[in-house]
Amino acid sequence: MQNDHQKLPNVEYAIFDLDGLMIDSERIYTEVTNQILADYGVQMTWDIKAGLMGKPEKEAAAHLLSFFPDISLTIPEYLQKRDALQNLLWPTVPPLPGIARLIKHLHKHDIPIAISTGTRRANFQMKTSHLERDIFGMFHNKVVCGDDDILKVEGGGKINGKPAPDGFIVAAREMLGRSVGKGEGNSVTLAQRAERAKGLVFEDALPGVQSGKRAGMSVVWVPDPNLLNLPYPEGIEKPDQTLPSLEAFVPEQWGLPPFDDAL
Repeated sequence: MQNDHQKLPNVEYAIFDLDGLMIDSERIYTEVTNQILADYGVQMTWDIKAGLMGKPEKEAAAHLLSFFPDISLTIPEYLQKRDALQNLLWPTVPPLPGIARLIKHLHKHDIPIAISTGTRRANFQMKTSHLERDIFGMFHNKVVCGDDDILKVEGGGKINGKPAPDGFIVAAREMLGRSVGKGEGNSVTLAQRAERAKGLVFEDALPGVQSGKRAGMSVVWVPDPNLLNLPYPEGIEKPDQTLPSLEAFVPEQWGLPPFDDAL
């Protein structure tokens, strides 16, 4: 499953997505959405779900409901019901396999780490506070959330969600102090491009893969197995490595210190 046909670059810092990558929140999203849709006699299938992953919430809700034009549920009504049900479950969401070990390892070896997530700041707190000791405390609040004002500055007054690269660029520059510049294209100097290339993004969703690659960083894709059953979309950026789980990540392939414990 790994993309081993090319040598992987050495990296110096890592930026993590949250939902579906660090915590098993995608399962909760699916269960809650189908609980709501059941009242209307419909269900979200995996091909629909794949199109939602990584999108900003209103855009994702519009995409979801576009498949059910005959039901009376509006986007605001759906989001209100969804938030109420999800908020009850966030404090119990478990970490995904391999994440605690990897974060402890990077933290121990002083590899700079940050989080860039499309989730709102208030939701981030609900999703992570019960995992503070084992995982999230090691980030020392180096977190960019989807409603942070700093993203408006980056986006020229608006927040650009994934697949725009803004979140990863802001995380590298503002949270980790890397000289990565701002934006894309000709505004980025060669030195800034080289600094971006030292970053490694961990993602589970295709818009996140696009975002990381557009930010000029390497990307490890850890998709839900159901995503691998769907054809990879043509014409979009591809990850540098695809893994079945973070348990399969080998740090020394990226020039990072090897794990010093055996699974």
